[in-house]
Amino acid sequence: MLDQIEQIFKEIEILPINNLAELEVFRIKYLSKKGIISQLFEDFKTVPNEIKKNFGQQLNNLKIAGQAKYDACLSEFSKINVIQTKKDLSAPSDNVQIGSRHPISLIKNEICQIFGRIGFNISEGPEIEDDWHVFSALNFPSEHPARDMQDTFFIEKNPDILLRTHTSSVQIRVMERQKPPIRIVMPGRVFRNEAISYRSHCIFHQIEGLYIDKNVSFADLKQTLIYYGKEMFGSGVKIRLRPSYFPFTEPSAEMDISCSLCKGKGCNVCKHSGWLEVAGSGMVDPSVLENCHIDSSNYSGFAFGMGVERTAMLKYDIKDLRIYFENDIRFLKQFSAAL
Repeated sequence: MLDQIEQIFKEIEILPINNLAELEVFRIKYLSKKGIISQLFEDFKTVPNEIKKNFGQQLNNLKIAGQAKYDACLSEFSKINVIQTKKDLSAPSDNVQIGSRHPISLIKNEICQIFGRIGFNISEGPEIEDDWHVFSALNFPSEHPARDMQDTFFIEKNPDILLRTHTSSVQIRVMERQKPPIRIVMPGRVFRNEAISYRSHCIFHQIEGLYIDKNVSFADLKQTLIYYGKEMFGSGVKIRLRPSYFPFTEPSAEMDISCSLCKGKGCNVCKHSGWLEVAGSGMVDPSVLENCHIDSSNYSGFAFGMGVERTAMLKYDIKDLRIYFENDIRFLKQFSAAL
């Protein structure tokens, strides 16, 4: 048995190990629980007493020699692996994909900047609202048919709580806590229970504006809308105002611009009219001012609102607004130059 230990010593010394795979074979053969050295330790109890001491010393030396060779090879191969995987810091860098802002964010920021240049500040409010701020304070009585103009997502357990259908709720919150003069724009996401198509969605974004002060007239509203239309769509755009109805403004008007997609010739997006509605507007109804404890005999004002998705369709020649929600990188990469 001593001759067997000496023979294994020689095998371990001369055995070539060139990589981690061969090192693992070595470990299993000699050092594992079922390996040769472990088997010799099992046979130790059958060794005669007169050679047991010498056999035990030789066996321990064999185990130490095998473990030392394994550790040395493992350390060497680990260093080689680190060197091979280490990056050359002087090498040219990989091309990094540059992200881009979503077109909705770009248009929202541009609208806010346009009105910011004429003194409008930004105000925001909660998306989960109550009936008072979304409807009642804005001249929507509980049984008024005007409530049917907007299909609302109500919270089932509490019908007084709902997802806001417009950012007009922010107007009420601002007028409740701030005295005139007030000049704000209110960007935000809104929700309506509408069928999803190429020109409508149940989730979309609005930016509304409010100006309250003494002696504010419809002429001020008209000039503000014309200024916005020229700044957003270019000086050559055609603009018209049509009489309309909103419960919280009187008189009210819709703002249309000439369709940039078909150049006024008529297409599916503009319903073959050559015009696209881009904003609703009107003079704030005196009763809305009174609901917010603002004296309507001393103050007047106007409000307006536009859809961000619709504006982006016109600005970027997009024919289907559903693509905004698809996260298609091929679509989004087109707007990297607009950062």
